[in-house]
Amino acid sequence: MQITLKLYASLGDYLPADRRRGNELPLELPTGTAVTDAIAPYGLPPKLVHLVLINGAFVPPAERATRVLVEGDVLAIWPPIAGG
Repeated sequence: MQITLKLYASLGDYLPADRRRGNELPLELPTGTAVTDAIAPYGLPPKLVHLVLINGAFVPPAERATRVLVEGDVLAIWPPIAGG
């Protein structure tokens, strides 16, 4: 199955160099792949995987290891962001 992985802000540095500018990467994954399995090869520090959305819907931390992706999903991840 194919999904799109989008990494925002500083997480974009974990994408292959040729994909950093657009902050997204098409991924071919086996059917039944969970969120945590999809991002494991990119070495994202768990403390930086703060906001996770699938097709715009929030995925709570407790569900990320069991939430299975399906064909066409867009997996978007943001690090913690502080503002003033």
